[in-house]
Amino acid sequence: MAGGQERILRGRIRSMQATKKITRAMELIAASRIVKAQQRVQAAVPYSERITEVVKDLAASGGNTNSPLLAGRDEIKTTCYVVLTADRGLCGGYNAGAQRAAEGEIKADVLAGKGYEIIPVGRKAESYFRFRGYNMGRSFGGFSDNPGYADAKEIGQHVIELYTSGQVDRVELVYTRFISAGSQEVVLRPLVPLSKDTVAGGDGRPAGAGEGASSSYEFEPESDAIFDALLPRYVEARMYAALLNAAASEHAFRQRAMKSATDNADDLIRNLSIIMNRARQDSITTEIMEIVSGAEALGSGDQMDTWMVDLDLGTGFDQRSVRL
Repeated sequence: MAGGQERILRGRIRSMQATKKITRAMELIAASRIVKAQQRVQAAVPYSERITEVVKDLAASGGNTNSPLLAGRDEIKTTCYVVLTADRGLCGGYNAGAQRAAEGEIKADVLAGKGYEIIPVGRKAESYFRFRGYNMGRSFGGFSDNPGYADAKEIGQHVIELYTSGQVDRVELVYTRFISAGSQEVVLRPLVPLSKDTVAGGDGRPAGAGEGASSSYEFEPESDAIFDALLPRYVEARMYAALLNAAASEHAFRQRAMKSATDNADDLIRNLSIIMNRARQDSITTEIMEIVSGAEALGSGDQMDTWMVDLDLGTGFDQRSVRL
């Protein structure tokens, strides 16, 4: 019985050792990708800052436009939520954080009698909201860990079309912002329509940055034409910055999750080894006890045979009477 238990424990230890190799490899891969993703986030900052400054200069110069992207609705009846999650799992609570944040906003809208629509970005968000029967629009996926500007442009154009066509009155962006390798937070930010507050709080502008002195500008072509061409690019830039932040956060969550899994595998291997060693000791002790008991039984039998031989060789005794 002990030998069978030992074989089972050896098999479990080998299984945990194989799992540990996989989680350790995934941890190292995620750690290396965090650095690349962080570099991409930083590389996108200058463009985001520059386009934000240009839009602010246009607004400060008194330029006016009839672009629907700057015209908010008097009444918000339907809100579109663009939820950014991963295409794969094994990344801890990364997906759950964005999904819960979006669910909280949707429940508040439903209680207030307002409509909503979800644009899931990432297969995890799509499967989560579809399984629960939420109102969903077009879904995007397949690029969560390495997004490109073309992906952000496609999503941006789609949400702009939803807003300008009147299907939704507001577009909110739900994603996980990357602060550092050890710190990320789920944020909810307005995407469309653009307001002065939204432009001033762009992803590319550092927190607490002072405002520059206003200047008089002459625009060629007219500021209205520049606005019409620039505002969609600005929405795409914000979308791209959010995708890059989400990708870096995904790698950070996965790295921590795989490190925790590797540590847990170490603990399980250690505990199983202790249990297996105890089982081996019990098995060895049992075998020793069986050998000692057998030796003692054999020793008692030898003494009895010697006594019978002495009786047979003795004088003055009748063997038959003794045996009776």
